[in-house]
Amino acid sequence: MSNSPEIVAHVDGGSRGNPGPAAYGVSIKTAQGDPVTAFGKFLGQTTNNFAEYQGLLAALQYALSHGYARLRVLTDSELMARQISGSYKVRSPDLKPLHDQARAMIARLEFFSIRHVYREQNREADRLANQAMDDAERGKGSGSAVHPPSVSSPGEEKRPQRGKEHEAPPPALAPPTVLPQASATPPAKPLRFSASFQRGSLHPHTQLPLLDGEEVELEIRRRK
Repeated sequence: MSNSPEIVAHVDGGSRGNPGPAAYGVSIKTAQGDPVTAFGKFLGQTTNNFAEYQGLLAALQYALSHGYARLRVLTDSELMARQISGSYKVRSPDLKPLHDQARAMIARLEFFSIRHVYREQNREADRLANQAMDDAERGKGSGSAVHPPSVSSPGEEKRPQRGKEHEAPPPALAPPTVLPQASATPPAKPLRFSASFQRGSLHPHTQLPLLDGEEVELEIRRRK
């Protein structure tokens, strides 16, 4: 897959009730914007976040199974984008297996990036997810889909049901997060801690750069 062209996947997941009837939608195009494929899948009763991850896994599986080694993912789930990039921890026991599976699949790619976009920029994937839910309610089945391995008993962090048609996008988008492919574990990120003292007898404002999980001891002495 070393000379593979790049593809761009818009992914979305939604739940009516959260938890409730849920589905994901995936729209894949070339880097030049030409359509490649589009599909959605009804997931049964689950939550928004679980559905979002299933959409990401479906996009990753499509890329790997069709010989694409370069994948950009656009999602309106800020939670998932930040968890995959490593800036948010995954605390839900139901999302953790999905996160680990996604990271393992990402490690098999030559290039991967994920970026949070606003809902106005993700309409096609949203339409596919809603169409899958509508078809299931009408008894037409789940439709065409790529099937990632299933994970049982969803119960992860919940977020409010969407009102996409009422939300206007902010003017600027954040740059994509590109993950290094050497390791599936994100590097530790530096944190900034500060201590401020207003009285003149103490040391002035100072900042200490720390790594996530690092512990230090501070000793404050009064000047004589």
